[in-house]
Amino acid sequence: MKKGIILLDADKISSRKLSKMLTSRGYPNITARSLPSLEKLIESNKYIAAVFDIDSVPVENRKIRELSLSFPGFCFLCTSKDRFHPELKDAICYHIYACMNKPIAPEELFFWIKSIYEEQSIPDT
Repeated sequence: MKKGIILLDADKISSRKLSKMLTSRGYPNITARSLPSLEKLIESNKYIAAVFDIDSVPVENRKIRELSLSFPGFCFLCTSKDRFHPELKDAICYHIYACMNKPIAPEELFFWIKSIYEEQSIPDT
């Protein structure tokens, strides 16, 4: 069974929309609403990446670094309506796989997800 994608988003409408997008392409996914619930899901080792809405779930550089170091090989994709996040400069440089502007372009999202699966040598289909 293919490892899934965690959606970390406090906004139910946007997470539902993103979940439908992923499901339509055969990517299993689950939604988390907080950082503690994200951590529990990552620990289960059933997921390969998280799509993290940094507009709806506040996070600091330190926390992203901790998660990245605690779960090597797990990838973080971030989404935001803002183009710049100077407060997350270090995390974006070293611990976040990619950042996408909202609204999310499906072709961009699937490009990054496909890249993650290929890097992890996990079949995409």
